[in-house]
Amino acid sequence: MRYKIGHFQNSIATLELKERTLYQNTLILGEEGSGKTHLANKIRHYVMANGIPTLYLDFSDPSIEKIEEKFKDADTFFYLRFEESDEFEAALDKAIAERRNIYMAASTSYFASKRNVKSKLSRMIQKHELLENYYYFFHEIESLNGFYTKFEDFIYYIFDLVNMKKYGFTFLAQPNEIFEDSRIKLLFTFLYLGRCSNAHYYNTSVLRSLKTNTFYYQYRMDNRSLLFNQIQSDIAIIDA
Repeated sequence: MRYKIGHFQNSIATLELKERTLYQNTLILGEEGSGKTHLANKIRHYVMANGIPTLYLDFSDPSIEKIEEKFKDADTFFYLRFEESDEFEAALDKAIAERRNIYMAASTSYFASKRNVKSKLSRMIQKHELLENYYYFFHEIESLNGFYTKFEDFIYYIFDLVNMKKYGFTFLAQPNEIFEDSRIKLLFTFLYLGRCSNAHYYNTSVLRSLKTNTFYYQYRMDNRSLLFNQIQSDIAIIDA
């Protein structure tokens, strides 16, 4: 199943999501207002249209009133706020059993502050029933608070997580040069870079002038080797 989400600036081709999107990982980087959430919601609808439930983890910990309306379709929106309680566990288990599309608000303060301690939030994220049946989104991790001490630690936590999952993973984040690490880059098949006014480490001035919903798009060709397969690039404009 293909799903059109936009078009390319330098060709007549359309930008489509295809089956490999369901199983491989996507990174969306950009400053506030660049269109990250809009693009992520396009991916989310494609995943759901393929019969795969989604777990959308929003680490800005919003109340239900503060979540963008585009997520609140009655059939595809089930809000939970993470807490360390039996009531939360019961509600989550019920939602998973019903294959609900979960929008979960969570505070990063629930992550453990030591590497050798696994928090209840981490155990929830690594719950077998979620890893086997859900496509994940991680949204807006700007302040890591209790999650170790460095952003790099969180990224390597993600490295472990994506290797446990059956389906793919989309990560929305503010620009950070850790994403230029070659090991991190290998995690992601699809990269969307939106407006990044201070992202000198990406070595492209075009990012400073991109309009909303316009991304510098890169994708790894679908070959056997992760290390040597070709990377294609273009400017992509996401449909409204």
